[in-house]
Amino acid sequence: MFGNAPGVQIVCYFVDFNVTVAARGHWQVLTVAGEIDMATAPRFRQRLLGVIGAGARHVVIDISGVDFIDSTGLGVVMGGAKRVRSAGGDIRLVAASSRLAELIELTRLDRAVDVFKSVSAATEDAGS
Repeated sequence: MFGNAPGVQIVCYFVDFNVTVAARGHWQVLTVAGEIDMATAPRFRQRLLGVIGAGARHVVIDISGVDFIDSTGLGVVMGGAKRVRSAGGDIRLVAASSRLAELIELTRLDRAVDVFKSVSAATEDAGS
């Protein structure tokens, strides 16, 4: 057993992760903070699909506070985009840091989802 083996140290840590939802005009804004990876993506997906399932057709995902996002997290964004669009809605992404913007460009996510530098810019046409 690892717990009793001499010289073996097991380190366990929990990543801070949080998703908040707030209305801004006709837009529902999900603000994500922390890391989005295999461990946290299910909670992110649950919140996003919950908002969409409650009838939101204009969704902004603000990942400006995200330290790390893997392919699982990017897949959640794409899945949400497909769902919202199949219902006639729109989804937008906010990525303020150049590092996140580069990742989004590299993965070509920017071809599937409009990307903005701020929530204000993403929700500017809230009346539409």
